[in-house]
Parts: sequence; C-alpha cells; structure tokens
Amino acid sequence: MKVLVTETIGKEGLEILSGCARVDVKIPCTHDELKAVIGDYEALVVRSQTKVTADIIEAGKKLLVIGRAGVGVDNIDVDAATAHAIVVVNAPTGNTVSAAEHTIGLMFALARNIPQANASLKAGEWRRNEFMGVELKNKTLGLIGMGNVGSEVARRARGLLMHVVGFDPAVSDEYARNLQIEPLPFDEVLQKADFVSLHIPLNDKTRGIIGGKQLAMMKPTTCLINAARGGLIDEEALVKAIKEKKLKGAAIDVFIEEPITKSILFQEKSIIVTPHLGASTVEAQALAAHDVAGQIVDVLKGQPAKYAVNAPFVPPETLSAVAPFIKAISTAGRLVSQLVEGRMTSVKIKYEGEIANYDTNVLKAAALGGILSRTSEERINTVNANLAAARRGLDILEQKVSNCENYASLITIEVSTTTKPCIVATTVLRSETHIVRVGEYWIDIIPTGGYFLFSDHLDRPGMIGAVGKITGNANINISYMHLGRLKQRGEALMILALDEALPEKQQKEILAIPDVHTVKLVIM
Repeated sequence: MKVLVTETIGKEGLEILSGCARVDVKIPCTHDELKAVIGDYEALVVRSQTKVTADIIEAGKKLLVIGRAGVGVDNIDVDAATAHAIVVVNAPTGNTVSAAEHTIGLMFALARNIPQANASLKAGEWRRNEFMGVELKNKTLGLIGMGNVGSEVARRARGLLMHVVGFDPAVSDEYARNLQIEPLPFDEVLQKADFVSLHIPLNDKTRGIIGGKQLAMMKPTTCLINAARGGLIDEEALVKAIKEKKLKGAAIDVFIEEPITKSILFQEKSIIVTPHLGASTVEAQALAAHDVAGQIVDVLKGQPAKYAVNAPFVPPETLSAVAPFIKAISTAGRLVSQLVEGRMTSVKIKYEGEIANYDTNVLKAAALGGILSRTSEERINTVNANLAAARRGLDILEQKVSNCENYASLITIEVSTTTKPCIVATTVLRSETHIVRVGEYWIDIIPTGGYFLFSDHLDRPGMIGAVGKITGNANINISYMHLGRLKQRGEALMILALDEALPEKQQKEILAIPDVHTVKLVIM
C-alpha cells in the first residue's frame, strides 16, 4: 500500500501511516504533478490547499481513501469520490478545543479592548481612559449553534461565571440544559446577549443570517463574534451598525474570500480581525493528523472509518433494491429540515412494504443527513449517524411493517419538536422519487431540485387565483401546482412548483390573504 501526503501534517500522523504503508511526502505538489502520480497510490492526505478535483480522482485508479487533516472538505470533490467508491474522511473534532479557545480569546479582546490598547501604546500613546472595558462575569453569552465548538465555548463561558443562552434547531432542550445553556428562539438570543458568537455551517439557509435586521435586534452594548465561517454576516451591515454605534464591536476570524488583506472590516477600530486562526494550534494540527491517519489505516484494512463524510458502503446484494430509496429518503429529510418548526427532540422512521425487508442502516443515515443538512457541517453516514443524533440529544426510532396499503414501499419520517410534529413520506415510482405525504395531507410531488411554495390555508373559492395573481405580478412562473385537503372547504395544503424563488415581499403578501395560515419556500 502507498500513501501520498501533499501538505504538512503532524508527525504523529506520518508515524501512524508508516506503520501500515509506504508514505511519500511531496510538498509542494502542483495540480499537474498530482494528476501525474496519483494513479500509483491507494491513499491521499491533504489539508486545505490541495484541490482534489474530479480529474484528479479520475486519475487515481487505485485510490481507496482521501483524508483531509481538518474539518472542511470544500477542496475535495466529494461527489466524484463517491462515484468512484473512494471514502473521504476528515477530522471534525480535531480543532474543537482550539476553535473554542480562540472564540473565548476574541471575547476577552472585545471586552478589554486589548488589540486597540496594544496598538495605541506601541504608537507612543498613553490613552488609558479610552480603553475602559467590561467584565465577562454575569454577562450573557448568546450562542448561535450548539454543536461541537459551541458546546465547548459554553463550558468555558460557564467557568467565567457567564450566563449562556443558545439557539440550535437540531439540539433538544434537554441536551442544551445539560450543558447549562438556556435554549431560546433565535431572535431572543440576539436581543438578550451581551456577546453573540456564531457556530454554524455556511449554506443557503445561514448565508447572511446576521444582517441589518438582526443587528438592529441587538443591544448597542453587544459584541459579535464569528470564528465559524465567512459569509454568515452581512459585512456592510455590520460596519454600518458599528459606525452608527448600534453595536459596540465585533471580532471576525473568517472571511468570504481567503486569503484577504483588504476589507471594509479592517477600517473600523471596533472590529477585531484575525487571519482564520481558529484551528491554528500545535495541538489541533497534531490531533487532526492523528485522527485522519487512523481512519486511513482502517479503510486500507477494510474496516469502516469513524468520520467518513461521503456515502456509506452498501452491500452489492442489496444495492439494487435500496439505492433508489437513498435519494428519496434524503430528499424527504431535507424537506423536513425546511418545514420543521421548533427544536427537534426525536426522529421516527417507518419503513412499510418491500423496503422493510432490507438492512435500512444506510437509509437511516441518509434521512438524518437530510434532516441535519441545514444545521450541521458534518455529513451523516452509517458510521456516525447514531453518534451525530446522540450529540444533539435526538432519539432515533425505526419501525418496520412488512405490508403497505397503497404502495409497494413507503418510508415516513416523523420529527417531534417542541412545537408540533413534522411528517413527510416518500416512495419510488418508475425510478423517480415521489413525496406522497406532508403532515396529514396525501399528495404526489416529484422533487425537481427547484423551488416549491408550501401554504396551509382554508380551502375556499378564489384562494388559488389570489395566490396566482401575486406570483404573476412578481413575474414568477408556476410550472405546476398540487392541492391536498382533508375535506371540502376544510383545511388544505397548496404546493406550487416555481421556476424562480418567490421574494420575501410576495411571500408576505400571500400570508396576508385571509385564511392563509403559513407560507414556506423550500428547495427540493
């Protein structure tokens, strides 16, 4: 076995790899050089600089595993790796402590004006009175995201005698309270906190999650910290809030484009910036190398990897029967993630009909991956599905019924929350995914990867026309619609397939129509 390492990793990792394979270190390694030699290796180890593109993966005829000595896998074409049956592994917990400590360090720097005071004194100024700070004791820290890093930040904040509140739709109230975090709605966290710290992934739902509206909710004495992902904060809105003294300060470790040496953030003295140092500790790099190397050895020995980030292995004898339902249940899970209200407490997956006769571990993993896709950076598979759910305090229940009344196979996901349950059922017909139930409504929708508008309303004459008029005035085409109802002139669910996203303004206009209860735009 041969392993190629194209970036500097901790010696601990190299020692582990050397115990089972020949290790070649090639630093630096250009794209063309990597493409020319990768065909001779069973494993590849990278960090963030090496771009493992589809053509590299295509050239890696012997590749069994690609290891990323860190968290993010944006530089690896995971879909291409999956298509070539190559396992991709990372080290999602390797930098947890380092990122949490850096967050606390930024909070101290904001509270005591440390960078500004340092710069002033080194410039030959003694301006002690201008750098009056505040104590962290008895202050409220608001966490947006209570995953691995957020939880570690909370533990350290409690040691500083801070009150910790938090928002995370994929974390149960019980789990939050066990961490001594008071679970609150998103808006209340922003309104109550003296320090707001972000610990969420960047995706379509979270991009720009802190904008002008959210900044206006915060107290003028509040400080904002982002050591998670660039793009979570509207930078122009942040600078405006600072200039207008509607926010005391901010500390930013991550940026939309990196590396970066010029930014509007750099012009404000009340905004502290660091060059993505969250994972930059000796310990974090050593732990990441250790974790990745151990997993690579496991894969080379034919064993499962602890943190595999791509599709799990499905035995050939069940692949033909189960494979179509992987996409179906993942789609249903993603729909749940967009429709669910409140904080999730448990997930029930019911398999009915022929599909109940197979090993459904891969389907459970796909469901959880879809459900958590908008709240978690990690990809969920058979190795970490139960662990990922357990870390969030979610109870997972699977039920199998050999017969099914209306379909050959039917899979139903029911997520219990602190408000009301969310139910979505799916099946496969003629090799296509169909969503056949949402809540109590039986429907038949083929997900197309586009935009769908879901609206709960009272079934009455003129409702469809009123909604169509609003979308028409917005120049948004409806490709098709479906209406599910429990009885005539009773409660109903209208689903519109749209060619484009309906702006928030028009969504509010629909919600303002008499007898319309909810309006949600989803992608599926």
